[in-house]
Amino acid sequence: MINNQIVAFACVVLAFTLVCCGNSDTSDQPNVILIMTDDQGFGDLGFYGNPHVKTPVIDQLASESVRFDEFLVSPVCAPTRSALLTGRYPLRTGVRDTYQGGAIMASSEITIAEMLKKAGYTTGMIGKWHLGDNYPCRPEDQGFDYALHHLAGGMGQWGDWPNHLKGNTSYFNPTLWENGEMVESEGYCSDVFTDAAIHFIEEKKEEPFFLYLAFNAPHDPLQVPQKYYDKYKDIDPASGFENDDRPFPDMNEDMKEKARKVYAMVSNIDDNLARLLNKIDELKLDENTLVIFMTDNGPIPYRYLAGMRGRKSSVYEGGIQVPSFWRYPKKFKGNRDITATASHFDIFPTLAELCGGEIPSDRKIDGVSLLPLLTGEKTALGERSICRYWTRRAPEKYKNMMIRNGEFKLVGNCDEEAGIEKFELFDLTNDPYELNNVVDSNKEAAAALKSEMNSWIEELQASKNAMQSPRIIIGTEHENPSVLNLNDVHFIAHENAKNGVVYWKTDIATEGKYAFNLYFKKAIENDCEIELRIGEEKHLFIFPKPMDSKISLGNFHLKVGEADIVPIVILKTKDKKLYRMPFYVEVEKQ
Repeated sequence: MINNQIVAFACVVLAFTLVCCGNSDTSDQPNVILIMTDDQGFGDLGFYGNPHVKTPVIDQLASESVRFDEFLVSPVCAPTRSALLTGRYPLRTGVRDTYQGGAIMASSEITIAEMLKKAGYTTGMIGKWHLGDNYPCRPEDQGFDYALHHLAGGMGQWGDWPNHLKGNTSYFNPTLWENGEMVESEGYCSDVFTDAAIHFIEEKKEEPFFLYLAFNAPHDPLQVPQKYYDKYKDIDPASGFENDDRPFPDMNEDMKEKARKVYAMVSNIDDNLARLLNKIDELKLDENTLVIFMTDNGPIPYRYLAGMRGRKSSVYEGGIQVPSFWRYPKKFKGNRDITATASHFDIFPTLAELCGGEIPSDRKIDGVSLLPLLTGEKTALGERSICRYWTRRAPEKYKNMMIRNGEFKLVGNCDEEAGIEKFELFDLTNDPYELNNVVDSNKEAAAALKSEMNSWIEELQASKNAMQSPRIIIGTEHENPSVLNLNDVHFIAHENAKNGVVYWKTDIATEGKYAFNLYFKKAIENDCEIELRIGEEKHLFIFPKPMDSKISLGNFHLKVGEADIVPIVILKTKDKKLYRMPFYVEVEKQ
């Protein structure tokens, strides 16, 4: 009997130990807040020597963080976002552009959010998504428990149709999508996103959370509250660098005015980060919260860039090198710099190792964990090459393409048949501003890098999702109606449309009746002919002077399967026919 009592007591102790250990493991997981701004260059911070922009909060964060001196992203926004969320080169994920159907990430990709959900995290995404606005590619479809975002690649762009209609006030009281539902907000966009981020943290403070806060500022249109603009309206952004011997771009008056507005928008973000970080302190979450701050690419108009060459869309350092600050008081010793070259796709495997996530084994992960560098266990990574390119629609050898390994960086701005002498080779150790092309004296090294670049781009182009635009799935419980916007369109030639007519690639999930409504930015006042193509079907309509911005085409019986939706609207005038592009198309299963 005594033995039975001992066994029973041991079982109770074991059960208690397992429960306690389980809770201990969960509590040891850090909260993660990944903050990314849009089109903020490396030089748009006081921390990196800009005498004009005032960013005391970000500067303080930088001083408390582990800083990557050379953190490389993609030259433009959507590719950066897909890479950081998946740990893979953007082309592997289906992302190859910023619109024209090239900014939709394949739903088969596994994101940081999906990985961390399996590890016990609650996940939130707030701000700019830019990886697909319809099912199954929205943030709520890709692992985020909570999502609040605008459409398309920029607030107020044509694809972001509700805010585009607001013109030069699109950043104020923006229309947003909250977990798939359209909502109206009040306030300036960055303030609204910060309010939502703070609310998310307050609600989820008792459990490990991952928050992806992606500000759309300071992306254009450069709209900002007047009180912030007033701080910069009288400055000369090109002044104050007389004793700085680094390269500085020539700035015309238009560039200077844009810089003033950008600095104002960045100061607003700085104030909002003060609110966010204060809330973390107030809730006593700071010690066990990893805060990452970064930007998505270089600046658009030329301005101070800490001497770097290039800007957004360029593979020179000014287009792809961004700030990267990692503050985690519990495990990272702050206020130190890491010189090893790191990349956006390293974030995924780093968080997997730090947070107890599982890296998928059925696909190639291009990134490596930076945790040994962040903890101080190592000071360098193993040798590896990092490549970048940017051309619209698809990569083209060797246009705006680069490869970097060690001290050497090879840049191509030439065609596929070009010899090695047409490339640029930079020794970044001795020439960080890419001023001196040393290809003639290092042709062997350049040729080796070119060969590796060939293998890289050919392998990417052959990968599963490359060059395939994911289809929008219509007719599911997850999204009905489906609103097709202009960010995700494709184009085909047509005799009445100089640039072609738009269409959407869709996949009909369930057979049945679907209502089609076309919306236009302005009312149609002319007689018009409409040809609606749905897969192989063609439907013709004539509307005499509709005098409305909405045209309902009726219900159509659709079968399951892939179907391109092509609405061709031709306006009749006295002497010719004109193509009118729909502003957006609504398809609703009845």
